[in-house]
Amino acid sequence: MVSPPDPSVLLDYTQTKLSVVDDAGTIRYVNAAAERVMGYEPETLVGTDAFDYVHPDDRERVLGAFADVVAGDPDAASVIEYRYRTADGGWVWLQSRITELDDIDVDGYVVSSHDVTERIAAQRERQTTETRLQEIAAKAGDVLWMFSGDWSECLFVNPAYEEVYGPPIETLYDDPESFLDSVHPDDIAVVEAEMRRLSNGEPADMEYRVNPDTEYRRWVWVQADPIVVDGTVERIVGFSRDVTDRRRREQQLAVMDKLLRHNIRNDMNVVIGEAENVEAEGGPEVAGRMRVIRDTAAQLIMTAEKQREIIELLTGPGTPEEVDLSGAVTRVGRAMRERYPEAVIEVDVPETAPAFALGGIETAIAELAENAIVHATDETPTLRLACRMTEESVAVEVVDDCEPIPEYEYRVITGDHEMDDLYHGSGVGLWLVYWLVELSDGDIEFETRESSGNRVRLTFALVAD
Repeated sequence: MVSPPDPSVLLDYTQTKLSVVDDAGTIRYVNAAAERVMGYEPETLVGTDAFDYVHPDDRERVLGAFADVVAGDPDAASVIEYRYRTADGGWVWLQSRITELDDIDVDGYVVSSHDVTERIAAQRERQTTETRLQEIAAKAGDVLWMFSGDWSECLFVNPAYEEVYGPPIETLYDDPESFLDSVHPDDIAVVEAEMRRLSNGEPADMEYRVNPDTEYRRWVWVQADPIVVDGTVERIVGFSRDVTDRRRREQQLAVMDKLLRHNIRNDMNVVIGEAENVEAEGGPEVAGRMRVIRDTAAQLIMTAEKQREIIELLTGPGTPEEVDLSGAVTRVGRAMRERYPEAVIEVDVPETAPAFALGGIETAIAELAENAIVHATDETPTLRLACRMTEESVAVEVVDDCEPIPEYEYRVITGDHEMDDLYHGSGVGLWLVYWLVELSDGDIEFETRESSGNRVRLTFALVAD
């Protein structure tokens, strides 16, 4: 017959550190897990005070818990976590259960301990991160918020909500949809539609008026995204930014734009009309001078129209999207051939060239192409439009045979040269091109060709497959 194994031998195979201590806390027995968990050989611990190994900051708490168990307190903590010194002088976090076993022949108290160092470290790291995020959110000027997927619960909102929307934060936690009371009545339908889109898993990007305390004069820009788990929208997170000042500047720009264009157009039409009358009544010498006046006035009207395009561009949404630059270059080439049949125009593009750019980027390409033809020195202007793709970008090139673009013209536009009283640009066309490229997150390069003419290269990010 095989003899039953010694129970103490079996205990040495468990991953749990087991020890027996007496009323004074002296270790009477410890299993082999003590070496795996803390690096001590079990026999070196027997006879020592178990509390001498407890971290000084935790010792009083552990002694109190042990004393409660010894005193038979029914409310004594059954589980306690604390730091325990290891053989190499470090510390390990233990989760221990102290038990008095009256029904078996054990003289003392059994302490079963698990190493929970990794869990404690993860918890502390998470708590530190949450604390830092809370501090950032408390100081942020933007309204940061999180709702449940069906908008039935406000999970988080920072203090900036009260400054921007008006009501106290507590009202939003009590009634998550109460923020609609702070939205301008004319904008509520749009906001509710975007809320439904978010609940259906689509992102949102919108602007609307808020805060009845300011008579809804505050504008907010809101971006939000759904958090989808296993196909279900669990949460919706986003931010609201106060863009009142930007909206106000846009309105002021729009008013000034309309006023100036109206006055310039009307006054220049008067100038052109009077110049035509003088030209008809005067001799050849007067006629030549009147043509200069008429051409200059017409150019000024055209400048005002381009200025309008820039104002619309700067006050518009300006969000890059996927644009087929190959198609855009092809259309510009076709339009230039129809408008200037005397010009020699070459178009070299791939079948498609998808890039991130503003929807109006074709206007920039057309502006460069027309400038190249209009300012050509030869009677037969030549223009080459090309589109090239790399692994990361799409480049559009406009190559002409014009006089070199003055360096100060493009250095002012790209910010490499200060505009001062001595600067007299040739027009706003290049500014229109620059801002279209800049707001498309693209780059613009000007190059004087060795033979003759200029090469302007516009580069944009490629849309990956």
